[in-house]
Amino acid sequence: MSPLADPTAGTLLLAYTLAGCALGCCSGLIPGLHANNFAFLLASLAPAVDAPPLPLGCAMLAAGVVHTFLDVVPSLALGVPDAAMAAAALPGHRLVAEGRGREALRLSAVGSGLALVTAVPLAVGVTAAMRVAYPYLRRWLPLVLAAVALLLVVTEASTRRRLAGAVTFSTATALGLVALDAPATGVVSAGGVLAPLFAGLFGVPVLVDAADGAGVPPQADARVGLSHTAVTGAAVAGAGGGAAVGYLPGISAGVAAVLALPATPGHDPVREYVVATSGANTATAVFALFAYAAFDAPRSGVLVAMRDAGVEAVLPPMLAVLVLAGAVGALGVVVAGDTALRVVGALPHRPLVVGVVVGLVGLAAAFAGTTGVVVFLAASVVGFVPVRLGCRRVHLMGVLLGPLIVP
Repeated sequence: MSPLADPTAGTLLLAYTLAGCALGCCSGLIPGLHANNFAFLLASLAPAVDAPPLPLGCAMLAAGVVHTFLDVVPSLALGVPDAAMAAAALPGHRLVAEGRGREALRLSAVGSGLALVTAVPLAVGVTAAMRVAYPYLRRWLPLVLAAVALLLVVTEASTRRRLAGAVTFSTATALGLVALDAPATGVVSAGGVLAPLFAGLFGVPVLVDAADGAGVPPQADARVGLSHTAVTGAAVAGAGGGAAVGYLPGISAGVAAVLALPATPGHDPVREYVVATSGANTATAVFALFAYAAFDAPRSGVLVAMRDAGVEAVLPPMLAVLVLAGAVGALGVVVAGDTALRVVGALPHRPLVVGVVVGLVGLAAAFAGTTGVVVFLAASVVGFVPVRLGCRRVHLMGVLLGPLIVP
């Protein structure tokens, strides 16, 4: 009998899903955490608590989806995005500085929600096409990934910025080659060096540069200054970016967002940027689930943890989980986001920034011990490369892409 048709099984799935939503809220709102960390922690604890595979997988999946909605909150309030939201950080900060942070939160929530609704039916057709193309992609994967990396570089606005992008990508690749296989010795075995790696690359440079700023100014009303047509177009573009990269390893939603931006309507680039990048973030999670179901190929940390826990992709209940988690995430962005902007705006800015950096160091030590702290510090230095050279920070994703390209 289907889990959705069995009341007892359905209740168990709902309980695990809601627990996963709660974990996703935590990971999305705490700077430096990711749903991957909780997913790996659940995978390691599963044998001890004898958790059923499907409900456990639903909890992991729900945490991952809710995280894609909520991670915009620390990005806007504190400037600590994870790798997926790095592309949205600066345009979002611009809206916060103008007192339009509440609007930015709603743009992000709508972008993620519309992209989720678009991505689920779109993934059916894209997956069918990928069944034909996947063997060729796998055979030529280094060349495909190299083409993606080259596309990111050549789409920079000037020759100087293209050179800066190439330098950034190369530096991040060198860091990845050294750091990704480093032994993690933390007290919490949940994701290894990835958390300190991304916290250093994408969080510390923004925090350091913002330390002397005035913090979050008073925020105005939440009215959205973008037409329904423009919002929908940007969200669909984000879903399309997720479709383009959701089946490829090493490519984050941040890359999907950059690929999606040229397809946005162009009426209000800053607001459409926030919608499209949030949409790409959520849509990539959907396409990655379909890739896991079709090819047994996990394309995110959450899905790797699901595989490690012996969870198979059962699409009907998991699609229901996507919808429920999306609803929780959209509501959470509005409720928690408005509160975060108000609370952070009332706190002294410099001590808050210093406290967040210290917290990130603590997380690095907890997840990967001394190795994590060293990786965090090295990644923080590398994270300043695109900021100081004046190119997009998405080139820092060479930390994952580069090692897959290099033979």
